[in-house]
Amino acid sequence: MLALFIKKALQDIRENRFLNAITVVTIGLSILIVSSFSLFFINTNALLNSWKQGIRVLVYLKTDANDANRLDLRYQLQQMEDIQELTFISKETALERLKSQMRNQSALLENLKNNPLPDAFEIRIVDGSRELKQVAILAEKIKTFPQVAEVEYGQHFIARFSHIINIFKFVGYALGGLFFVATLFIIANTIRLVLYSRREEIEIMRLVGATDRFITAPFYIEGLILSATGAMLGLIGLFTAYQLILSKFQSSLALTSIEVQFLTIVQIVIFIGISMLVGLTGCFLSLKQFLKN
Repeated sequence: MLALFIKKALQDIRENRFLNAITVVTIGLSILIVSSFSLFFINTNALLNSWKQGIRVLVYLKTDANDANRLDLRYQLQQMEDIQELTFISKETALERLKSQMRNQSALLENLKNNPLPDAFEIRIVDGSRELKQVAILAEKIKTFPQVAEVEYGQHFIARFSHIINIFKFVGYALGGLFFVATLFIIANTIRLVLYSRREEIEIMRLVGATDRFITAPFYIEGLILSATGAMLGLIGLFTAYQLILSKFQSSLALTSIEVQFLTIVQIVIFIGISMLVGLTGCFLSLKQFLKN
């Protein structure tokens, strides 16, 4: 019986090639757009998490801090539970690091009469306390020490980057919802047109005793085939674009620790499953209205 339903569904798809091709392309574009945003979120979130894992808190001391002040501050910082490692960086060491980092612009530092950089402590946070909120609380505590002038951990950059990601998420969800609604209506209209083209045949089938389940099964299978084909088409397009972009920037990425990953098998299956669910929903809406009339 199932083979008969599949054969009938494939026959309907062949007889309405142009209409079904539009449906498949629309589903493919919907999946391509939504999966592209998802791939962007996955990689940007991974990048943000790697930055969080590598967070270093820099505690800048006041210019008038003496050796006793530094030793006292070191002792106070070592007593804090969230701090895993503590390193003192003198202003002389900081200047040497800056000169090393600015080798191509070394002329800018040659005429310095005084070292403008402060002494600082570099802090490594324990693994369980690297969330931005926890780091911010720790920074506020450290700021209360009288020897401390400023605490820096890249909070402004990370907050700005997180804000940009949230904007893209909102746009991605909005576009995804819009395209899936459009896909739902297109599948529903495609099935509806096929139903109307076969209404006489369906009436005859009902007269000879065919059940609604027997009549509707090929259309549900058709919806599943169209939606699954469209989803795979969209994901193939995404993978092709991913490979092209990766090949162009592979040499640049090799110099960094950034790893760009594609969707996992589970995520691919989820996208195809969601697309098939949309296809079934579109079929259900059309069939329900048609059989009711």
